[in-house]
Amino acid sequence: MASASDTASPTARIAIIFPGQGSQVLGMTTELAELYPQIKETFAEASTALGEDLWEICQDEERLNQTQYTQPALLAASIAIWRVLQGKITTKPCYLAGHSLGEYSALCAAGVLSLADAIQLVHKRGQLMQQAVEGIDTAMAAVLGLEDQRVETLCEQATEHVDGAIVGAANFNSPGQVVVSGNAVGVNAVIDKVQNTGKKAILLKVSVPSHCALMQPASQALAEALTEIQFDQAIIPVIQNRHARVETNSLGIKQALTEQLSEPVLWSKTMQELVDKQINVLIECGSGNVLSNLAKRQAHPIASYPTDKPARLDKLMEVLS
Repeated sequence: MASASDTASPTARIAIIFPGQGSQVLGMTTELAELYPQIKETFAEASTALGEDLWEICQDEERLNQTQYTQPALLAASIAIWRVLQGKITTKPCYLAGHSLGEYSALCAAGVLSLADAIQLVHKRGQLMQQAVEGIDTAMAAVLGLEDQRVETLCEQATEHVDGAIVGAANFNSPGQVVVSGNAVGVNAVIDKVQNTGKKAILLKVSVPSHCALMQPASQALAEALTEIQFDQAIIPVIQNRHARVETNSLGIKQALTEQLSEPVLWSKTMQELVDKQINVLIECGSGNVLSNLAKRQAHPIASYPTDKPARLDKLMEVLS
């Protein structure tokens, strides 16, 4: 019997999902670039907007993992693959969504942002995030096996009872997987509390603590930067992280992006929203398969297909045909 991940409904209702920071890998999209000229063309366009060679950055692990370069590199990879998909998929996606940084890729794919504006914006976002925590010892950790509310309670207890602790839930990724973020004192306090329950918490290798109170200065500065960027009407609705809903005007979209920096990513809620809208095929558009793996762990899984390698793209086309 075929599993949900191996089959698609005869009537495909598609949503495209775009990965965020942490999905980057050295040399991402290289195999696709050998087959599809859109890959290198997109990177060239993005590099011109940034004033840096993003293709070269993707071959340099040290630079690729610097937040201000990770973000535009991932966005370029996602939009490059999106352009390949546009020439291959005949069914128009019903919705787009992106995890954290991936939301900018989704907005670019939806025509809300130009590629040049999106690249410059996420580069600025990365710089602001780094500046916000300069000189602060920070951390993020994935908590496994606890309910969302329980993780939030542990964060509140750490903040209230541990001197100097700043920590909160950053990503509600799937049932039983919540990422916490803050300063090292706060995150380590939560890790201790999680381990006392018999569950697991794993420190993540990140350079900035996303989606927590430490990002409020970056959020305020990003709001100013967003006022200078033109946002157009979306040609495909984008479900945003802040409230797991579609914002219909540019002010609402910008407000959600601003708040997203210091508020948690509601990914599980976003996935449930897609279930409620009868989506039965997810296409992960970008580096890796992190979001496809998360899709399997949702309360109501949707078949999800990564597209970052030729074999994976072939698998998707086989399913859709």
